[in-house]
Amino acid sequence: MNWDFIRTFIAVVDTGSLSGASERLGISQPSVGRHITELETSLDVTLFTRGRSGMILSEAGLRLIDDARAMSYEADQFALKAASNKSRIKGTVRITASEFISAYILPSILCALRDAEPEIDIELIATDSTDNLLSRDADLAIRMFRPTQNDLITRKVNKLSLGTYATQEYLQKFGTPFKPEDLNQHRMVGYDRKNIILDGMKAMGLSSNRDMFAYRTDNPLVYLQLVLSGAGVGFCANVLAKKHPELIAILPELHIPPLEMWLTTHQEVRTNLRIRRTVDFLADSLTKLSL
Repeated sequence: MNWDFIRTFIAVVDTGSLSGASERLGISQPSVGRHITELETSLDVTLFTRGRSGMILSEAGLRLIDDARAMSYEADQFALKAASNKSRIKGTVRITASEFISAYILPSILCALRDAEPEIDIELIATDSTDNLLSRDADLAIRMFRPTQNDLITRKVNKLSLGTYATQEYLQKFGTPFKPEDLNQHRMVGYDRKNIILDGMKAMGLSSNRDMFAYRTDNPLVYLQLVLSGAGVGFCANVLAKKHPELIAILPELHIPPLEMWLTTHQEVRTNLRIRRTVDFLADSLTKLSL
């Protein structure tokens, strides 16, 4: 019997739906459905009745769920006992994250991880490229979008809220925009080849094209410095803007959709204690951040 099917069975019971189990386990909804079907086939029972209200345990499912949870508990105990055979968790974990996350979010978290696990070495790949995890160049990734590959385990750990900002010096020189349409009369800092800002403005119903940006760069560190220097109006993470009192929040009615933060790793995290410990530590730390 495939242990993954038991885990999926428990997740569907706990969440009440295939979609809920999919989000908890970080696998696709069709994969969840396939696990349940194959488990029912192997046991020759019907575990759920499917209806508009979700997945309801059948009588057979009710008889088996307690045993399934007991198996889950024993599996966790097995992992802990195996880990206790090693004196310490040690080795290298390679993390890939966006340049923004790597520079402004992760440093303090990684310092705390090192304090908790002094023999775990961290290699941090700061890049906005998305191919590191798939090409096995990294053990885990932190991205501002949800990966869709079925062979990866992913979970949402936070959301990054954004705002519109300019320096006091810039506003005194060029005036304050009071409505979104006023941005057309201002110097703006934007991205060069990335479409995140353009797509976001279009989603808010604003006309936009790359020519409206007086300054264009894809490097988030340079982007911030341009805004801080008074080059123009820019879009910044609120948590970062709070650290720079010279930045003034403008256009509060311009509701910019937050960016979701996802933590992703390979399936091997279940058997690699070093990576699993790092993933759990990062997930807990990132979830607690007020962003």
